[in-house]
Amino acid sequence: MLINLDGRKIYYDLTGPDDGPVVCLTHSLSSDGGMWAEQMPVLIGAGYRVLRLDMRGHGGSEPVAGDYTMAQLADDVVAALDALGIGKVHYIGLSIGGMIGQAFAIKYPTRLISAMLCDTLPATPEGGEAAWGPRLKAVREANSVAPLADGTMERWFTDAFKPRNPGRWKQIRETIAGTSAAGYLGCGAAILNFDFRGQLPAVETPVLVVCGDQDEGTPPAGNKLIAEMVKNGRYEEIKSARHFPNVEHPEIFNSIMMPWLAQNR
Repeated sequence: MLINLDGRKIYYDLTGPDDGPVVCLTHSLSSDGGMWAEQMPVLIGAGYRVLRLDMRGHGGSEPVAGDYTMAQLADDVVAALDALGIGKVHYIGLSIGGMIGQAFAIKYPTRLISAMLCDTLPATPEGGEAAWGPRLKAVREANSVAPLADGTMERWFTDAFKPRNPGRWKQIRETIAGTSAAGYLGCGAAILNFDFRGQLPAVETPVLVVCGDQDEGTPPAGNKLIAEMVKNGRYEEIKSARHFPNVEHPEIFNSIMMPWLAQNR
């Protein structure tokens, strides 16, 4: 489904009972709402209403020219909630989705019941320009994210995942390759220009932070820091996982997610 926002379209999927508590899922850079497929059955089965949003320039959502900020991306989430008549949500975001979740918690605390932030960071990483510069350059030159697809999959999954689930591996790789260049570049700029460390101690929303123990892009240390800085934070680590523990080990991820939501329901 589509929401028309300021002349552009935001894609969303809203599934589950009309009277269920709403869980809002936001995805990583160069992904889309489909990355949460392994979580959908258990959430719907437990009576939650699940909202999956595609960021600007990702999935079915139209891009916006230029650089983005985390605040703008959080504003997109709230604009979508307003358009759908949704007040408060449980928020779950991974990678840049977790960064947007921090911006959301800081700017719109009354709209949150709880937040689950996964494989993310509280600020632009040290050496971010060196790591991201070649990727952004490659996307600009090709006007495509396709050149980054294989390297991204190596960062997102351990070597054990592809032979275990080749169909899902291919599906996610194709989503990376199909992401719009404008969306990737705009969100990449947001990742290189944020720092929530000074504001996180004021966050009172219950926050659960989850990270794969082998995630090198958003390592456990940064995730632990978020849980330590907020007032009501907790940290959980998933072994033998890189950047997408919800896909690589869904049973473990779901066994952490569902009690968390029930605790705050």
